[in-house]
Amino acid sequence: MIDLVDLSIQYSGRYLFDNVNLRINKEDKIALVGANGSGKSTLLKLLKGIETPESGKINCSKNISIGYLPQEFINQSKRELFDEVKSSVKIISEISKEEERLNSKLLEENLSTDKKDIILEKLGELHHRKDEINFYEMDSNIESVLMGLGFTVKDFKRKTSEFSGGWQMRIELAKILLSEHNLILLDEPTNHLDIDSLQWLIEYFKKFNGSLLIVSHDRFFINAVTNKTIEIFNYKVSYYNGNYEAFLNFKEERDEQLIATFKNQQKKIKQTERFIERFRYKNTKAKQVQSRVKQLEKLDKIELPEFESEIKIRFPEAERSGAVPVNIEDLSMSYDGSKFVFDNLDFQIERGDKIAFVGPNGAGKTTLSKIIAGQLTQTSGDVKKGHNTHISYYSQEVADDLNLEKNIIEVLSEVSTEYTENQLRTLMGSFLFHEDDVFKKIRVLSGGEKSRVALAKILLTKANLIVLDEPTNHLDHNSKLVLQEALINFNGSLVIVSHDIDFMKPVINKVFEIRVESKKVFLGGIDYYLSKRQELLEEDLISKTTSNDSEKISKKDQKRIEAEIRQKRHKATKDLKAKIEEYELKIEELENLKTTLESELGKEEVFSNPALSKEKNQQYEETKENLEEAYLHWTELTTELEEIESSFE
Repeated sequence: MIDLVDLSIQYSGRYLFDNVNLRINKEDKIALVGANGSGKSTLLKLLKGIETPESGKINCSKNISIGYLPQEFINQSKRELFDEVKSSVKIISEISKEEERLNSKLLEENLSTDKKDIILEKLGELHHRKDEINFYEMDSNIESVLMGLGFTVKDFKRKTSEFSGGWQMRIELAKILLSEHNLILLDEPTNHLDIDSLQWLIEYFKKFNGSLLIVSHDRFFINAVTNKTIEIFNYKVSYYNGNYEAFLNFKEERDEQLIATFKNQQKKIKQTERFIERFRYKNTKAKQVQSRVKQLEKLDKIELPEFESEIKIRFPEAERSGAVPVNIEDLSMSYDGSKFVFDNLDFQIERGDKIAFVGPNGAGKTTLSKIIAGQLTQTSGDVKKGHNTHISYYSQEVADDLNLEKNIIEVLSEVSTEYTENQLRTLMGSFLFHEDDVFKKIRVLSGGEKSRVALAKILLTKANLIVLDEPTNHLDHNSKLVLQEALINFNGSLVIVSHDIDFMKPVINKVFEIRVESKKVFLGGIDYYLSKRQELLEEDLISKTTSNDSEKISKKDQKRIEAEIRQKRHKATKDLKAKIEEYELKIEELENLKTTLESELGKEEVFSNPALSKEKNQQYEETKENLEEAYLHWTELTTELEEIESSFE
């Protein structure tokens, strides 16, 4: 499908890779790996045609379509979300324009029978093409993809430019997924996804019958999706048959072998150099000396790449907190005074808890973490810090609070006086700041670099409760391992908001699932949560405790109470249920009408009659709009009903 032939590229006199020969086949699912700065993103840009190689060429099959998701993307479009995504599906746009053009042609006066027949034949081919690509199902496909990526029906009418950077990336990803590309190139696609949308994307790619080339530090994601691995290493690009986990096992053996070969060669070089030095001025050995000099000159010397040394960083020993570092009672939080993110939430962090906050974006994970850390004030309720509780907080915004005029070492030295400069430099090396990088002023750092400095500060604090909001977004594999190991050994309590399943697995011992409709604690790690999430019913368990002095409720009284509750529930939901039934009937009618119109639009007697075709298309668009509006009202009413029903449980 795609062949890279003798491909080379360099920046500032240094090759990223040289003389690369590689083939990407149809349906290959590939993880692209390598150290930071090795050229992974550059290779994606070369394949997309954004950059040009210094030498060599890229041969693509005819009519190949390539989708590309960069790490950063901002869309300033004024279109509504649904229209923006639909307009990006090229084939839909092309067919619609061509159909409109042909229908206009049919309306021309003095059109000969032969020309009319030709146009009708083209319209027939066009409608046959519509059937092939499921033209009339595209709207439902768009809805499915957008909702899979975390958007709601209410979002469909919002302007694209209103969404934040993370949601902008999801919009761009939706466009790519819907465009039926032969090859999709993804550069860190999971940074802005929650666990729900991550799981959805994994299932989507498992069924995708095109090719994938993915750069990602999310091991769980690429292990689940890919079956081959391409590595950029020592300026070469190599291909491995197997997923990332299998590649890491190979890499460990390869690196050990490379180091052993290097040491053996160095030993032989030193022996040869000693011989030359010893007998350089002896005439009887002149021929042998010259022979060895030539051997050294011709020797293909092995150069070791910069291996990441095994760095272990530990948090300073945290002071022991009380048994309950944070106790939350009747917490309510509203940003606009009406819609509550939380309402009467009770939650407790116990000493030694390492809790993951998981759930869809917008459900309140970050809000709750900020309230716990004292970054936000709740609308009502109590957040009580326990005895001797000291909290440290990390989020993307925290990076903006760094002193811009100080360098990295100075910023870290302010946090901890116990570490020497060399120890601080070692720490920053694990966060990708090498040699003189540590003397850079904060103001010249990128957003990602500032985030890594803020994260290093957290490692040096003496807090006994650490709150981390998406800490791994700007870390490579080795840096994540350093942070992961430090969190495993941390003797305090931890709250982490993250979608990085592989990172959380060995760290956490409790999961708090936060959804709009429910809040639930799972007493186990992330694997336990993922399995239980598939099995458990969405219902709250009601427990009643009575003391020895309390009177037991008789069966007769119990039945009376239950009857009263049923009456109240019926009265509170009667009108609402009637409205929901009305909308369900309306939706059924509109769905049937939509199906009928789709069938009629494919008939020759309709598409061959421009006036009738236009009338049917207009009726079809109105039906879709009415159906979408009916679904929106139905969703709002059923949500209201669920809230009322839950209040009676």
